[in-house]
Amino acid sequence: MSRRSNGLVAVWAEAQRQQQRRQEAQRRAGEQARRDQERQQRDTERAMARMQRERQAAYKQQREAEARRLTEELDARMAELSGLLAAGCRAPAFTAAALRRPEHVEAFAPGRLAVPVPMPDPNAYQPQAAGWHVGGARRAQAQEEARARYERDWHAAQAAEAQRLHQLGEYRRQYDQWAAGQLAEIRGHNAAIEELVTGLRDGDPEAAVEYFSAALYAATGWPEGFPRSVSAAYDPAARQLVLDWELPGYDIVPAVKSVRYMPSADQDKETARPAAQRRAAYRDVLAQSVLLVLRDLFAADAYGTLDSVALNGFVDDVDPVTGRPAHLCLATVAAPRAAFEQLHLAQVSAVDCLTDGLRGQLSARPDQRAAVRPARQPGEVGSGVVTHGGEGDPDLFAMDPIAFEGLVAELFRAMGMQALTTQRSGDGGVDVDALDPDPIRGGKIIVQVKRYRNTVPPTAVRDLFGTVQSEGANKGVLVTTSRFGPGAHAFANGKPLTLVSGPELVDLLARHGLRGRLGPATAPDRRQVPAEGEEAAEAPQAPEEAAATGNILGMNWAGNVVLDVCALVCQGNRVLSDDHFVFFNNKRTPDGTVRMLSGFAPDRAAIQVDFDALPAAADRFVLVAAVDPQADPDADLSGFTDASIRLVDETGAELGRLEVSDGRSGETALVLGSFRRRANGDWDFVIGGKGYVGGLEALVQEYGIEVA
Repeated sequence: MSRRSNGLVAVWAEAQRQQQRRQEAQRRAGEQARRDQERQQRDTERAMARMQRERQAAYKQQREAEARRLTEELDARMAELSGLLAAGCRAPAFTAAALRRPEHVEAFAPGRLAVPVPMPDPNAYQPQAAGWHVGGARRAQAQEEARARYERDWHAAQAAEAQRLHQLGEYRRQYDQWAAGQLAEIRGHNAAIEELVTGLRDGDPEAAVEYFSAALYAATGWPEGFPRSVSAAYDPAARQLVLDWELPGYDIVPAVKSVRYMPSADQDKETARPAAQRRAAYRDVLAQSVLLVLRDLFAADAYGTLDSVALNGFVDDVDPVTGRPAHLCLATVAAPRAAFEQLHLAQVSAVDCLTDGLRGQLSARPDQRAAVRPARQPGEVGSGVVTHGGEGDPDLFAMDPIAFEGLVAELFRAMGMQALTTQRSGDGGVDVDALDPDPIRGGKIIVQVKRYRNTVPPTAVRDLFGTVQSEGANKGVLVTTSRFGPGAHAFANGKPLTLVSGPELVDLLARHGLRGRLGPATAPDRRQVPAEGEEAAEAPQAPEEAAATGNILGMNWAGNVVLDVCALVCQGNRVLSDDHFVFFNNKRTPDGTVRMLSGFAPDRAAIQVDFDALPAAADRFVLVAAVDPQADPDADLSGFTDASIRLVDETGAELGRLEVSDGRSGETALVLGSFRRRANGDWDFVIGGKGYVGGLEALVQEYGIEVA
């Protein structure tokens, strides 16, 4: 009994031990699973943290690389600006050959019409072999059917070949007509270039302006962002080109010096370029630009047209004195060719070369729009003999010399100064002693008077400067009834000297209540431009039919931009009067010589002009286009492409087409071109291209129209 009980107890105990072992195994398995899960979770978290760190590191590297790239771009831009002149000197010189077009037209290419239609092969039309096992009648029928198929296909091929030859001949005729037209256009263009070169050799002012303007527009040495705008005139007597050239604004020099990424704030930090460094860099860019323009002009002069260049560099900005938009001259120089050719431009300091080497002027604070006085401007060239005043005004040429000096002294007194004429002998080259009482700009002034009819020589200006130095005066003034040549202006540039020409003297006299004229008085021409402050006499209104003669200028362009095409009748770069601005609110000039046309198909806009009947004072007929702000206030001239002007005679026959420049993004007005009156009375077309971001208002203000 006890043994049996012991056996049962042993079995029960073994079962308990087995159960405990299973429970322990399960517990250990659960613990292991939990530890494995925790380890896996820790591995996952470590992997996620590592990925996060890697992403953050990659993001930081990306932002730092972007900051370095921006800094490198800024450094590259500064290097480009500092090397502007050296890079421009490596560009090839402009020549007249660049304007010529090769006498080459696209070859005749008929395409598939050049391939003859293949004729059918008789061998391909034999009866089937199986037909020979039948009787002779069946064989004859098969042969007849084969022959019929061959003849049908042969006739069809012959008809197709005849049609091909006809189409080929017609296409050839059209090509020959087109090729002849293209070749005639090319030859006409090249003939015009030859005429331009001939005029250039002969010293024709219009040819010189056109050629050298093309040289500047075609120059390849200018970086992106630099403007291209020129207004020029040529003085054939002095062999001098006088021009205004647009300079880049202050923003051409980056205001930021470097960019650095700040990880703590997760943003880029810009380091500003020091104001003194930026101003010095801008002055250097202006000086390099002026020298590069001079280089391009003299390098393009393969015909010895230029003895000197008078260059004024300007920017379009707000005048700090008046608060109005204006052309501000920041640099000016009169550069003789002989002196310029001695320079090694690639190695000079641009500012020193301009101001010391060529004795030019450069604004000391161009960032503050501090302007300098131009030495000579295009509007002063080519005006010929000027007659001012009426019959009752004294002729300065015929005035007694002592009386003339007294008149000049009286003018200085009228201007608020103290002035006395000197003794006739022993005056040391001083005709009038003047004293300006202004405590800042005033002082002793030496005045010399030259009653000349011919151009005042540079020696007279040099003598005046010597007198100013020997007398210890603050300024010297040379007054003449004539004019000054480029040599005189070049010597006076940068010195305390003022040159007053005859027309300027007459204007000063009239402004201060004195009287004087140059030469015999002439009867006033009712078509002349009235002087400042005068009212123009009302011109008789011509009937509408009076404008029915003359040429028609039809305007066409690609794109959907809506434009107002307008015209200005000008003398130089000034419109004759507000009535000579023809636009949507003034559709004709008072004399009816210019008027706008509507519905002149196929042109999108048209203007009729009688060139022969334009006022005698007019030497420019300027065509402009501006975006219509009412049609699309957000539009610009980027959609103004493939534009041309059709020149049509009174009978409606097209005389030719004139290509004009495409528009540019951001600009809303554009000078299409101008017709210029030559000395022989002919009118030549000069392409425009200057754009304006301020629309038609900004454009017409440049031509002297006041916009309310």
